[in-house]
Amino acid sequence: MKNRFPWFDESDFFEFPPLDRARPDGLLAVGGNLSPGMLLSAYKQGIFPWFSEGEPVLWWSPNPRFVLFPEKLHVPGSLKKDLKKNLFNVSFNTRFDEIIEECRIAPRPGQAGTWITKELKKAYIKLFELGYISCAAITAPGSCELEAGIYGVKIGKCFFGESMFTKVSNASKYGFVKFVSWLKQEGVVIIDCQTKTGHLGRFGAEMIPREQFADMVKKYVLEKEG
Repeated sequence: MKNRFPWFDESDFFEFPPLDRARPDGLLAVGGNLSPGMLLSAYKQGIFPWFSEGEPVLWWSPNPRFVLFPEKLHVPGSLKKDLKKNLFNVSFNTRFDEIIEECRIAPRPGQAGTWITKELKKAYIKLFELGYISCAAITAPGSCELEAGIYGVKIGKCFFGESMFTKVSNASKYGFVKFVSWLKQEGVVIIDCQTKTGHLGRFGAEMIPREQFADMVKKYVLEKEG
């Protein structure tokens, strides 16, 4: 019988290989598990999981890294007008089970399935229970139905964005701006967007070298909010 990979609790630390050993596409390691300690250890080292159903856990650290500094958030003029109209209600750190399920089943252009496996969903729900997930639920005034949602892992002054969904035009953009503003108030100084997208680039996200990103994460995951 093969030895099972050890389970790491929240306070445990697992050291991944050095980031410069990652392949050109960013793949750094294969295997392990989604225990709280292993997930948190990964994020603290600038690494995130991304794999499909039936695959082993794949750990990534792309270079360069796409990030958003909250103080550099750019809000397009048309969206500024929408924000003044209070078209949506945005609440924070509530309804996470619903948000991650909507992200899991949301259709993605060019993707046949979802990377949010049932195993991964269960792992992130556990992180939410431990206080390491921040999320935003976007609803229309007078309605309880989720129109959009965003979530990610928050450790210290770092927020590692994971996924978002939207059902209504502009709902996710509206919620994203509100969420970034809230994260800034919570003391977050860097938002990890992982890989480049034109959508987030329009909000001011930028590419930085992986080494710089890792140094910032190392510094800010140890600092508390405020």
